[in-house]
Amino acid sequence: MIYKSIANQLRIRIGTAEYAIGSALPGEHKLAEEFCVSRMTIRKAVDLLVNWGLVFRKNGSGTYISHKNVYPGTENLAGFFESMKTLNDNLTSQVLIFQIQPATEAIAMQLKIPTGHNVYYSRRMRFVNGTPLMLEDSYMPVHLFRNLSVSHLEGSKFRYIEESCHVGISGNYECLTPVLADSNIAELLQVKENSPILCITSLTCSKKNEFINYSIMYRNTSEYRIDHYA
Repeated sequence: MIYKSIANQLRIRIGTAEYAIGSALPGEHKLAEEFCVSRMTIRKAVDLLVNWGLVFRKNGSGTYISHKNVYPGTENLAGFFESMKTLNDNLTSQVLIFQIQPATEAIAMQLKIPTGHNVYYSRRMRFVNGTPLMLEDSYMPVHLFRNLSVSHLEGSKFRYIEESCHVGISGNYECLTPVLADSNIAELLQVKENSPILCITSLTCSKKNEFINYSIMYRNTSEYRIDHYA
C-alpha cells in the first residue's frame, strides 16, 4: 500500500541528519504535494510513524520527531561479500543485466530523484559454493557513480561505493517479507515454483543524506539460514 511505502521513506529520512529529535515533521499539505498523494494517505503514513514510536503529535502545533531508530550505527556497511566471507565459502556473482534506464515514478520516489532521471539497473545472481543464494535487482543514480561497471558488480558493491567512490554510508533500511517464488525466480534460484523464499527490499543512504542504492532481493533460505541481531 502506498501509505506504507511513504511511511518507510519518512522513517529512513528521520534516521538521517536531516531531522533532529524534537524537530517538526513537514505538515500534511507539504508532504501530500511532495509524494503526489492525498492528505488522508499522508495521515495514515504518519499514523504508522506514531505507532513505531518515531514521532508524536502535538495538538494545534504539528508532528515532532521523538526517536531515531532506522539505521544501525555503522562506519562500514557490510554487504553480501563481507558478511559471507566469515563462512570461508566460495562466493561468486553473475551479472545478468546491466544497463542505464530512466527511473520510473516508483524508483524515483525511493531514491528521491526526478522521474526519468538516469539510473543504473542491474540484476545479479549471487552464489555460495556454486549454489544460487540470492537474486538481486538494484537501482543506483548514474550522476553519483559515473564509472560503475560490470566488474564492480561482480565484486562488492558497497566496497566500490565506499573505497572507490569515497561515499560514506550512513546506513541501510531493509524490509523482509516471506513470499512464494514465481516460475522465473524459481528457475534462477533453482528451487521449485511456489517455494517459500525471502524478499528483501533495501534502501541505502549516504552520510550526505543521499539515497544511493535501492535493491529488491530474493533469498533462497533453504541453503543458508539467516541470523539477525538487533
